[in-house]
Amino acid sequence: MQLAPQLHAYRLTTAEILYRLPDHPDLLQSYIWQELDLAPRFPVLRKFLDFWHRELDGKLHSVRVASASLIGPGEWRHPAALMHLH
Repeated sequence: MQLAPQLHAYRLTTAEILYRLPDHPDLLQSYIWQELDLAPRFPVLRKFLDFWHRELDGKLHSVRVASASLIGPGEWRHPAALMHLH
């Protein structure tokens, strides 16, 4: 993963894309897409889905999106116990 986009609010975005098979429209196939993208508008995912709609034969059925930040503030915890080993 590239560090620069992550510092500019890009998040790891995963999309599960369900689409209909061109030869068997009653069957659904799943495709997993993952890229760094900006939430909540997701311009990279939208560009990919526009390409899919324009260039590929499988009609989109649904898209489920999950997004998570990879870089965040450091986490500090107070230890529950302190032990010394000699």
